[in-house]
Amino acid sequence: MTSIRRHVEGHRTDRIGWLRAAVLGANDGIVSTASLVAGVAAAGASHASLVVTGVAGLVAGAMSMAAGEYVSVHSQADTEKADLSREQAELEKDPAAELRELTGIYVARGLEQGLALQVAQQLSAHDPLAAHARDELGISASFTAKPVQAALASAASFAVGAALPLAVTALAPAPRLMAWVVGTALLFLAGLGAVAARAGGAKVAPAAVRVTFWGALAMAATAAAGALFGAAG
Repeated sequence: MTSIRRHVEGHRTDRIGWLRAAVLGANDGIVSTASLVAGVAAAGASHASLVVTGVAGLVAGAMSMAAGEYVSVHSQADTEKADLSREQAELEKDPAAELRELTGIYVARGLEQGLALQVAQQLSAHDPLAAHARDELGISASFTAKPVQAALASAASFAVGAALPLAVTALAPAPRLMAWVVGTALLFLAGLGAVAARAGGAKVAPAAVRVTFWGALAMAATAAAGALFGAAG
């Protein structure tokens, strides 16, 4: 008896949701906290004040990320629900028209009319709403918006990212604190870019350079502002 081996492919698209939230949160945590500390340090603040500033930035940033991500993703979820409700109503009102619409979608993708109709009929017999959600609306269960999950992932990843420059701020010697914070933050960003690229199947070097460049620009701008206002004060 010949056994049939199932062909399983490991794709990375199922990681898009959590990977995006995690990378964005960690990146913001590192850049925001390091930039905040660098800016306040350039203004001449004490070591204790810098640590307090970093802690405040971590807490405020994590809460802001969670709230912003929740509101944003929840809006997406509301839109998806509204579209699905509208589609369900159309299926109940005129299933024949919806079947023709689904058939037309498959024809446009390259199937012959007869085969497209057969596919549409079989999928509609199984779960018409799921077929229209996936092929007409582009809504898939794998990519459905999950507000709470996105909010928690963003807050947690921001806190982890922010904890890195905060730890450096607390432990680094005061005379060279600015150099330590900025230097290690750039290393953290490069590492984050590399890890994110590898997890997503992208090229490591361009991702690391891109993340590091924008982080360096943010820290330089904040430090310059801190020095300017510190001198003015």
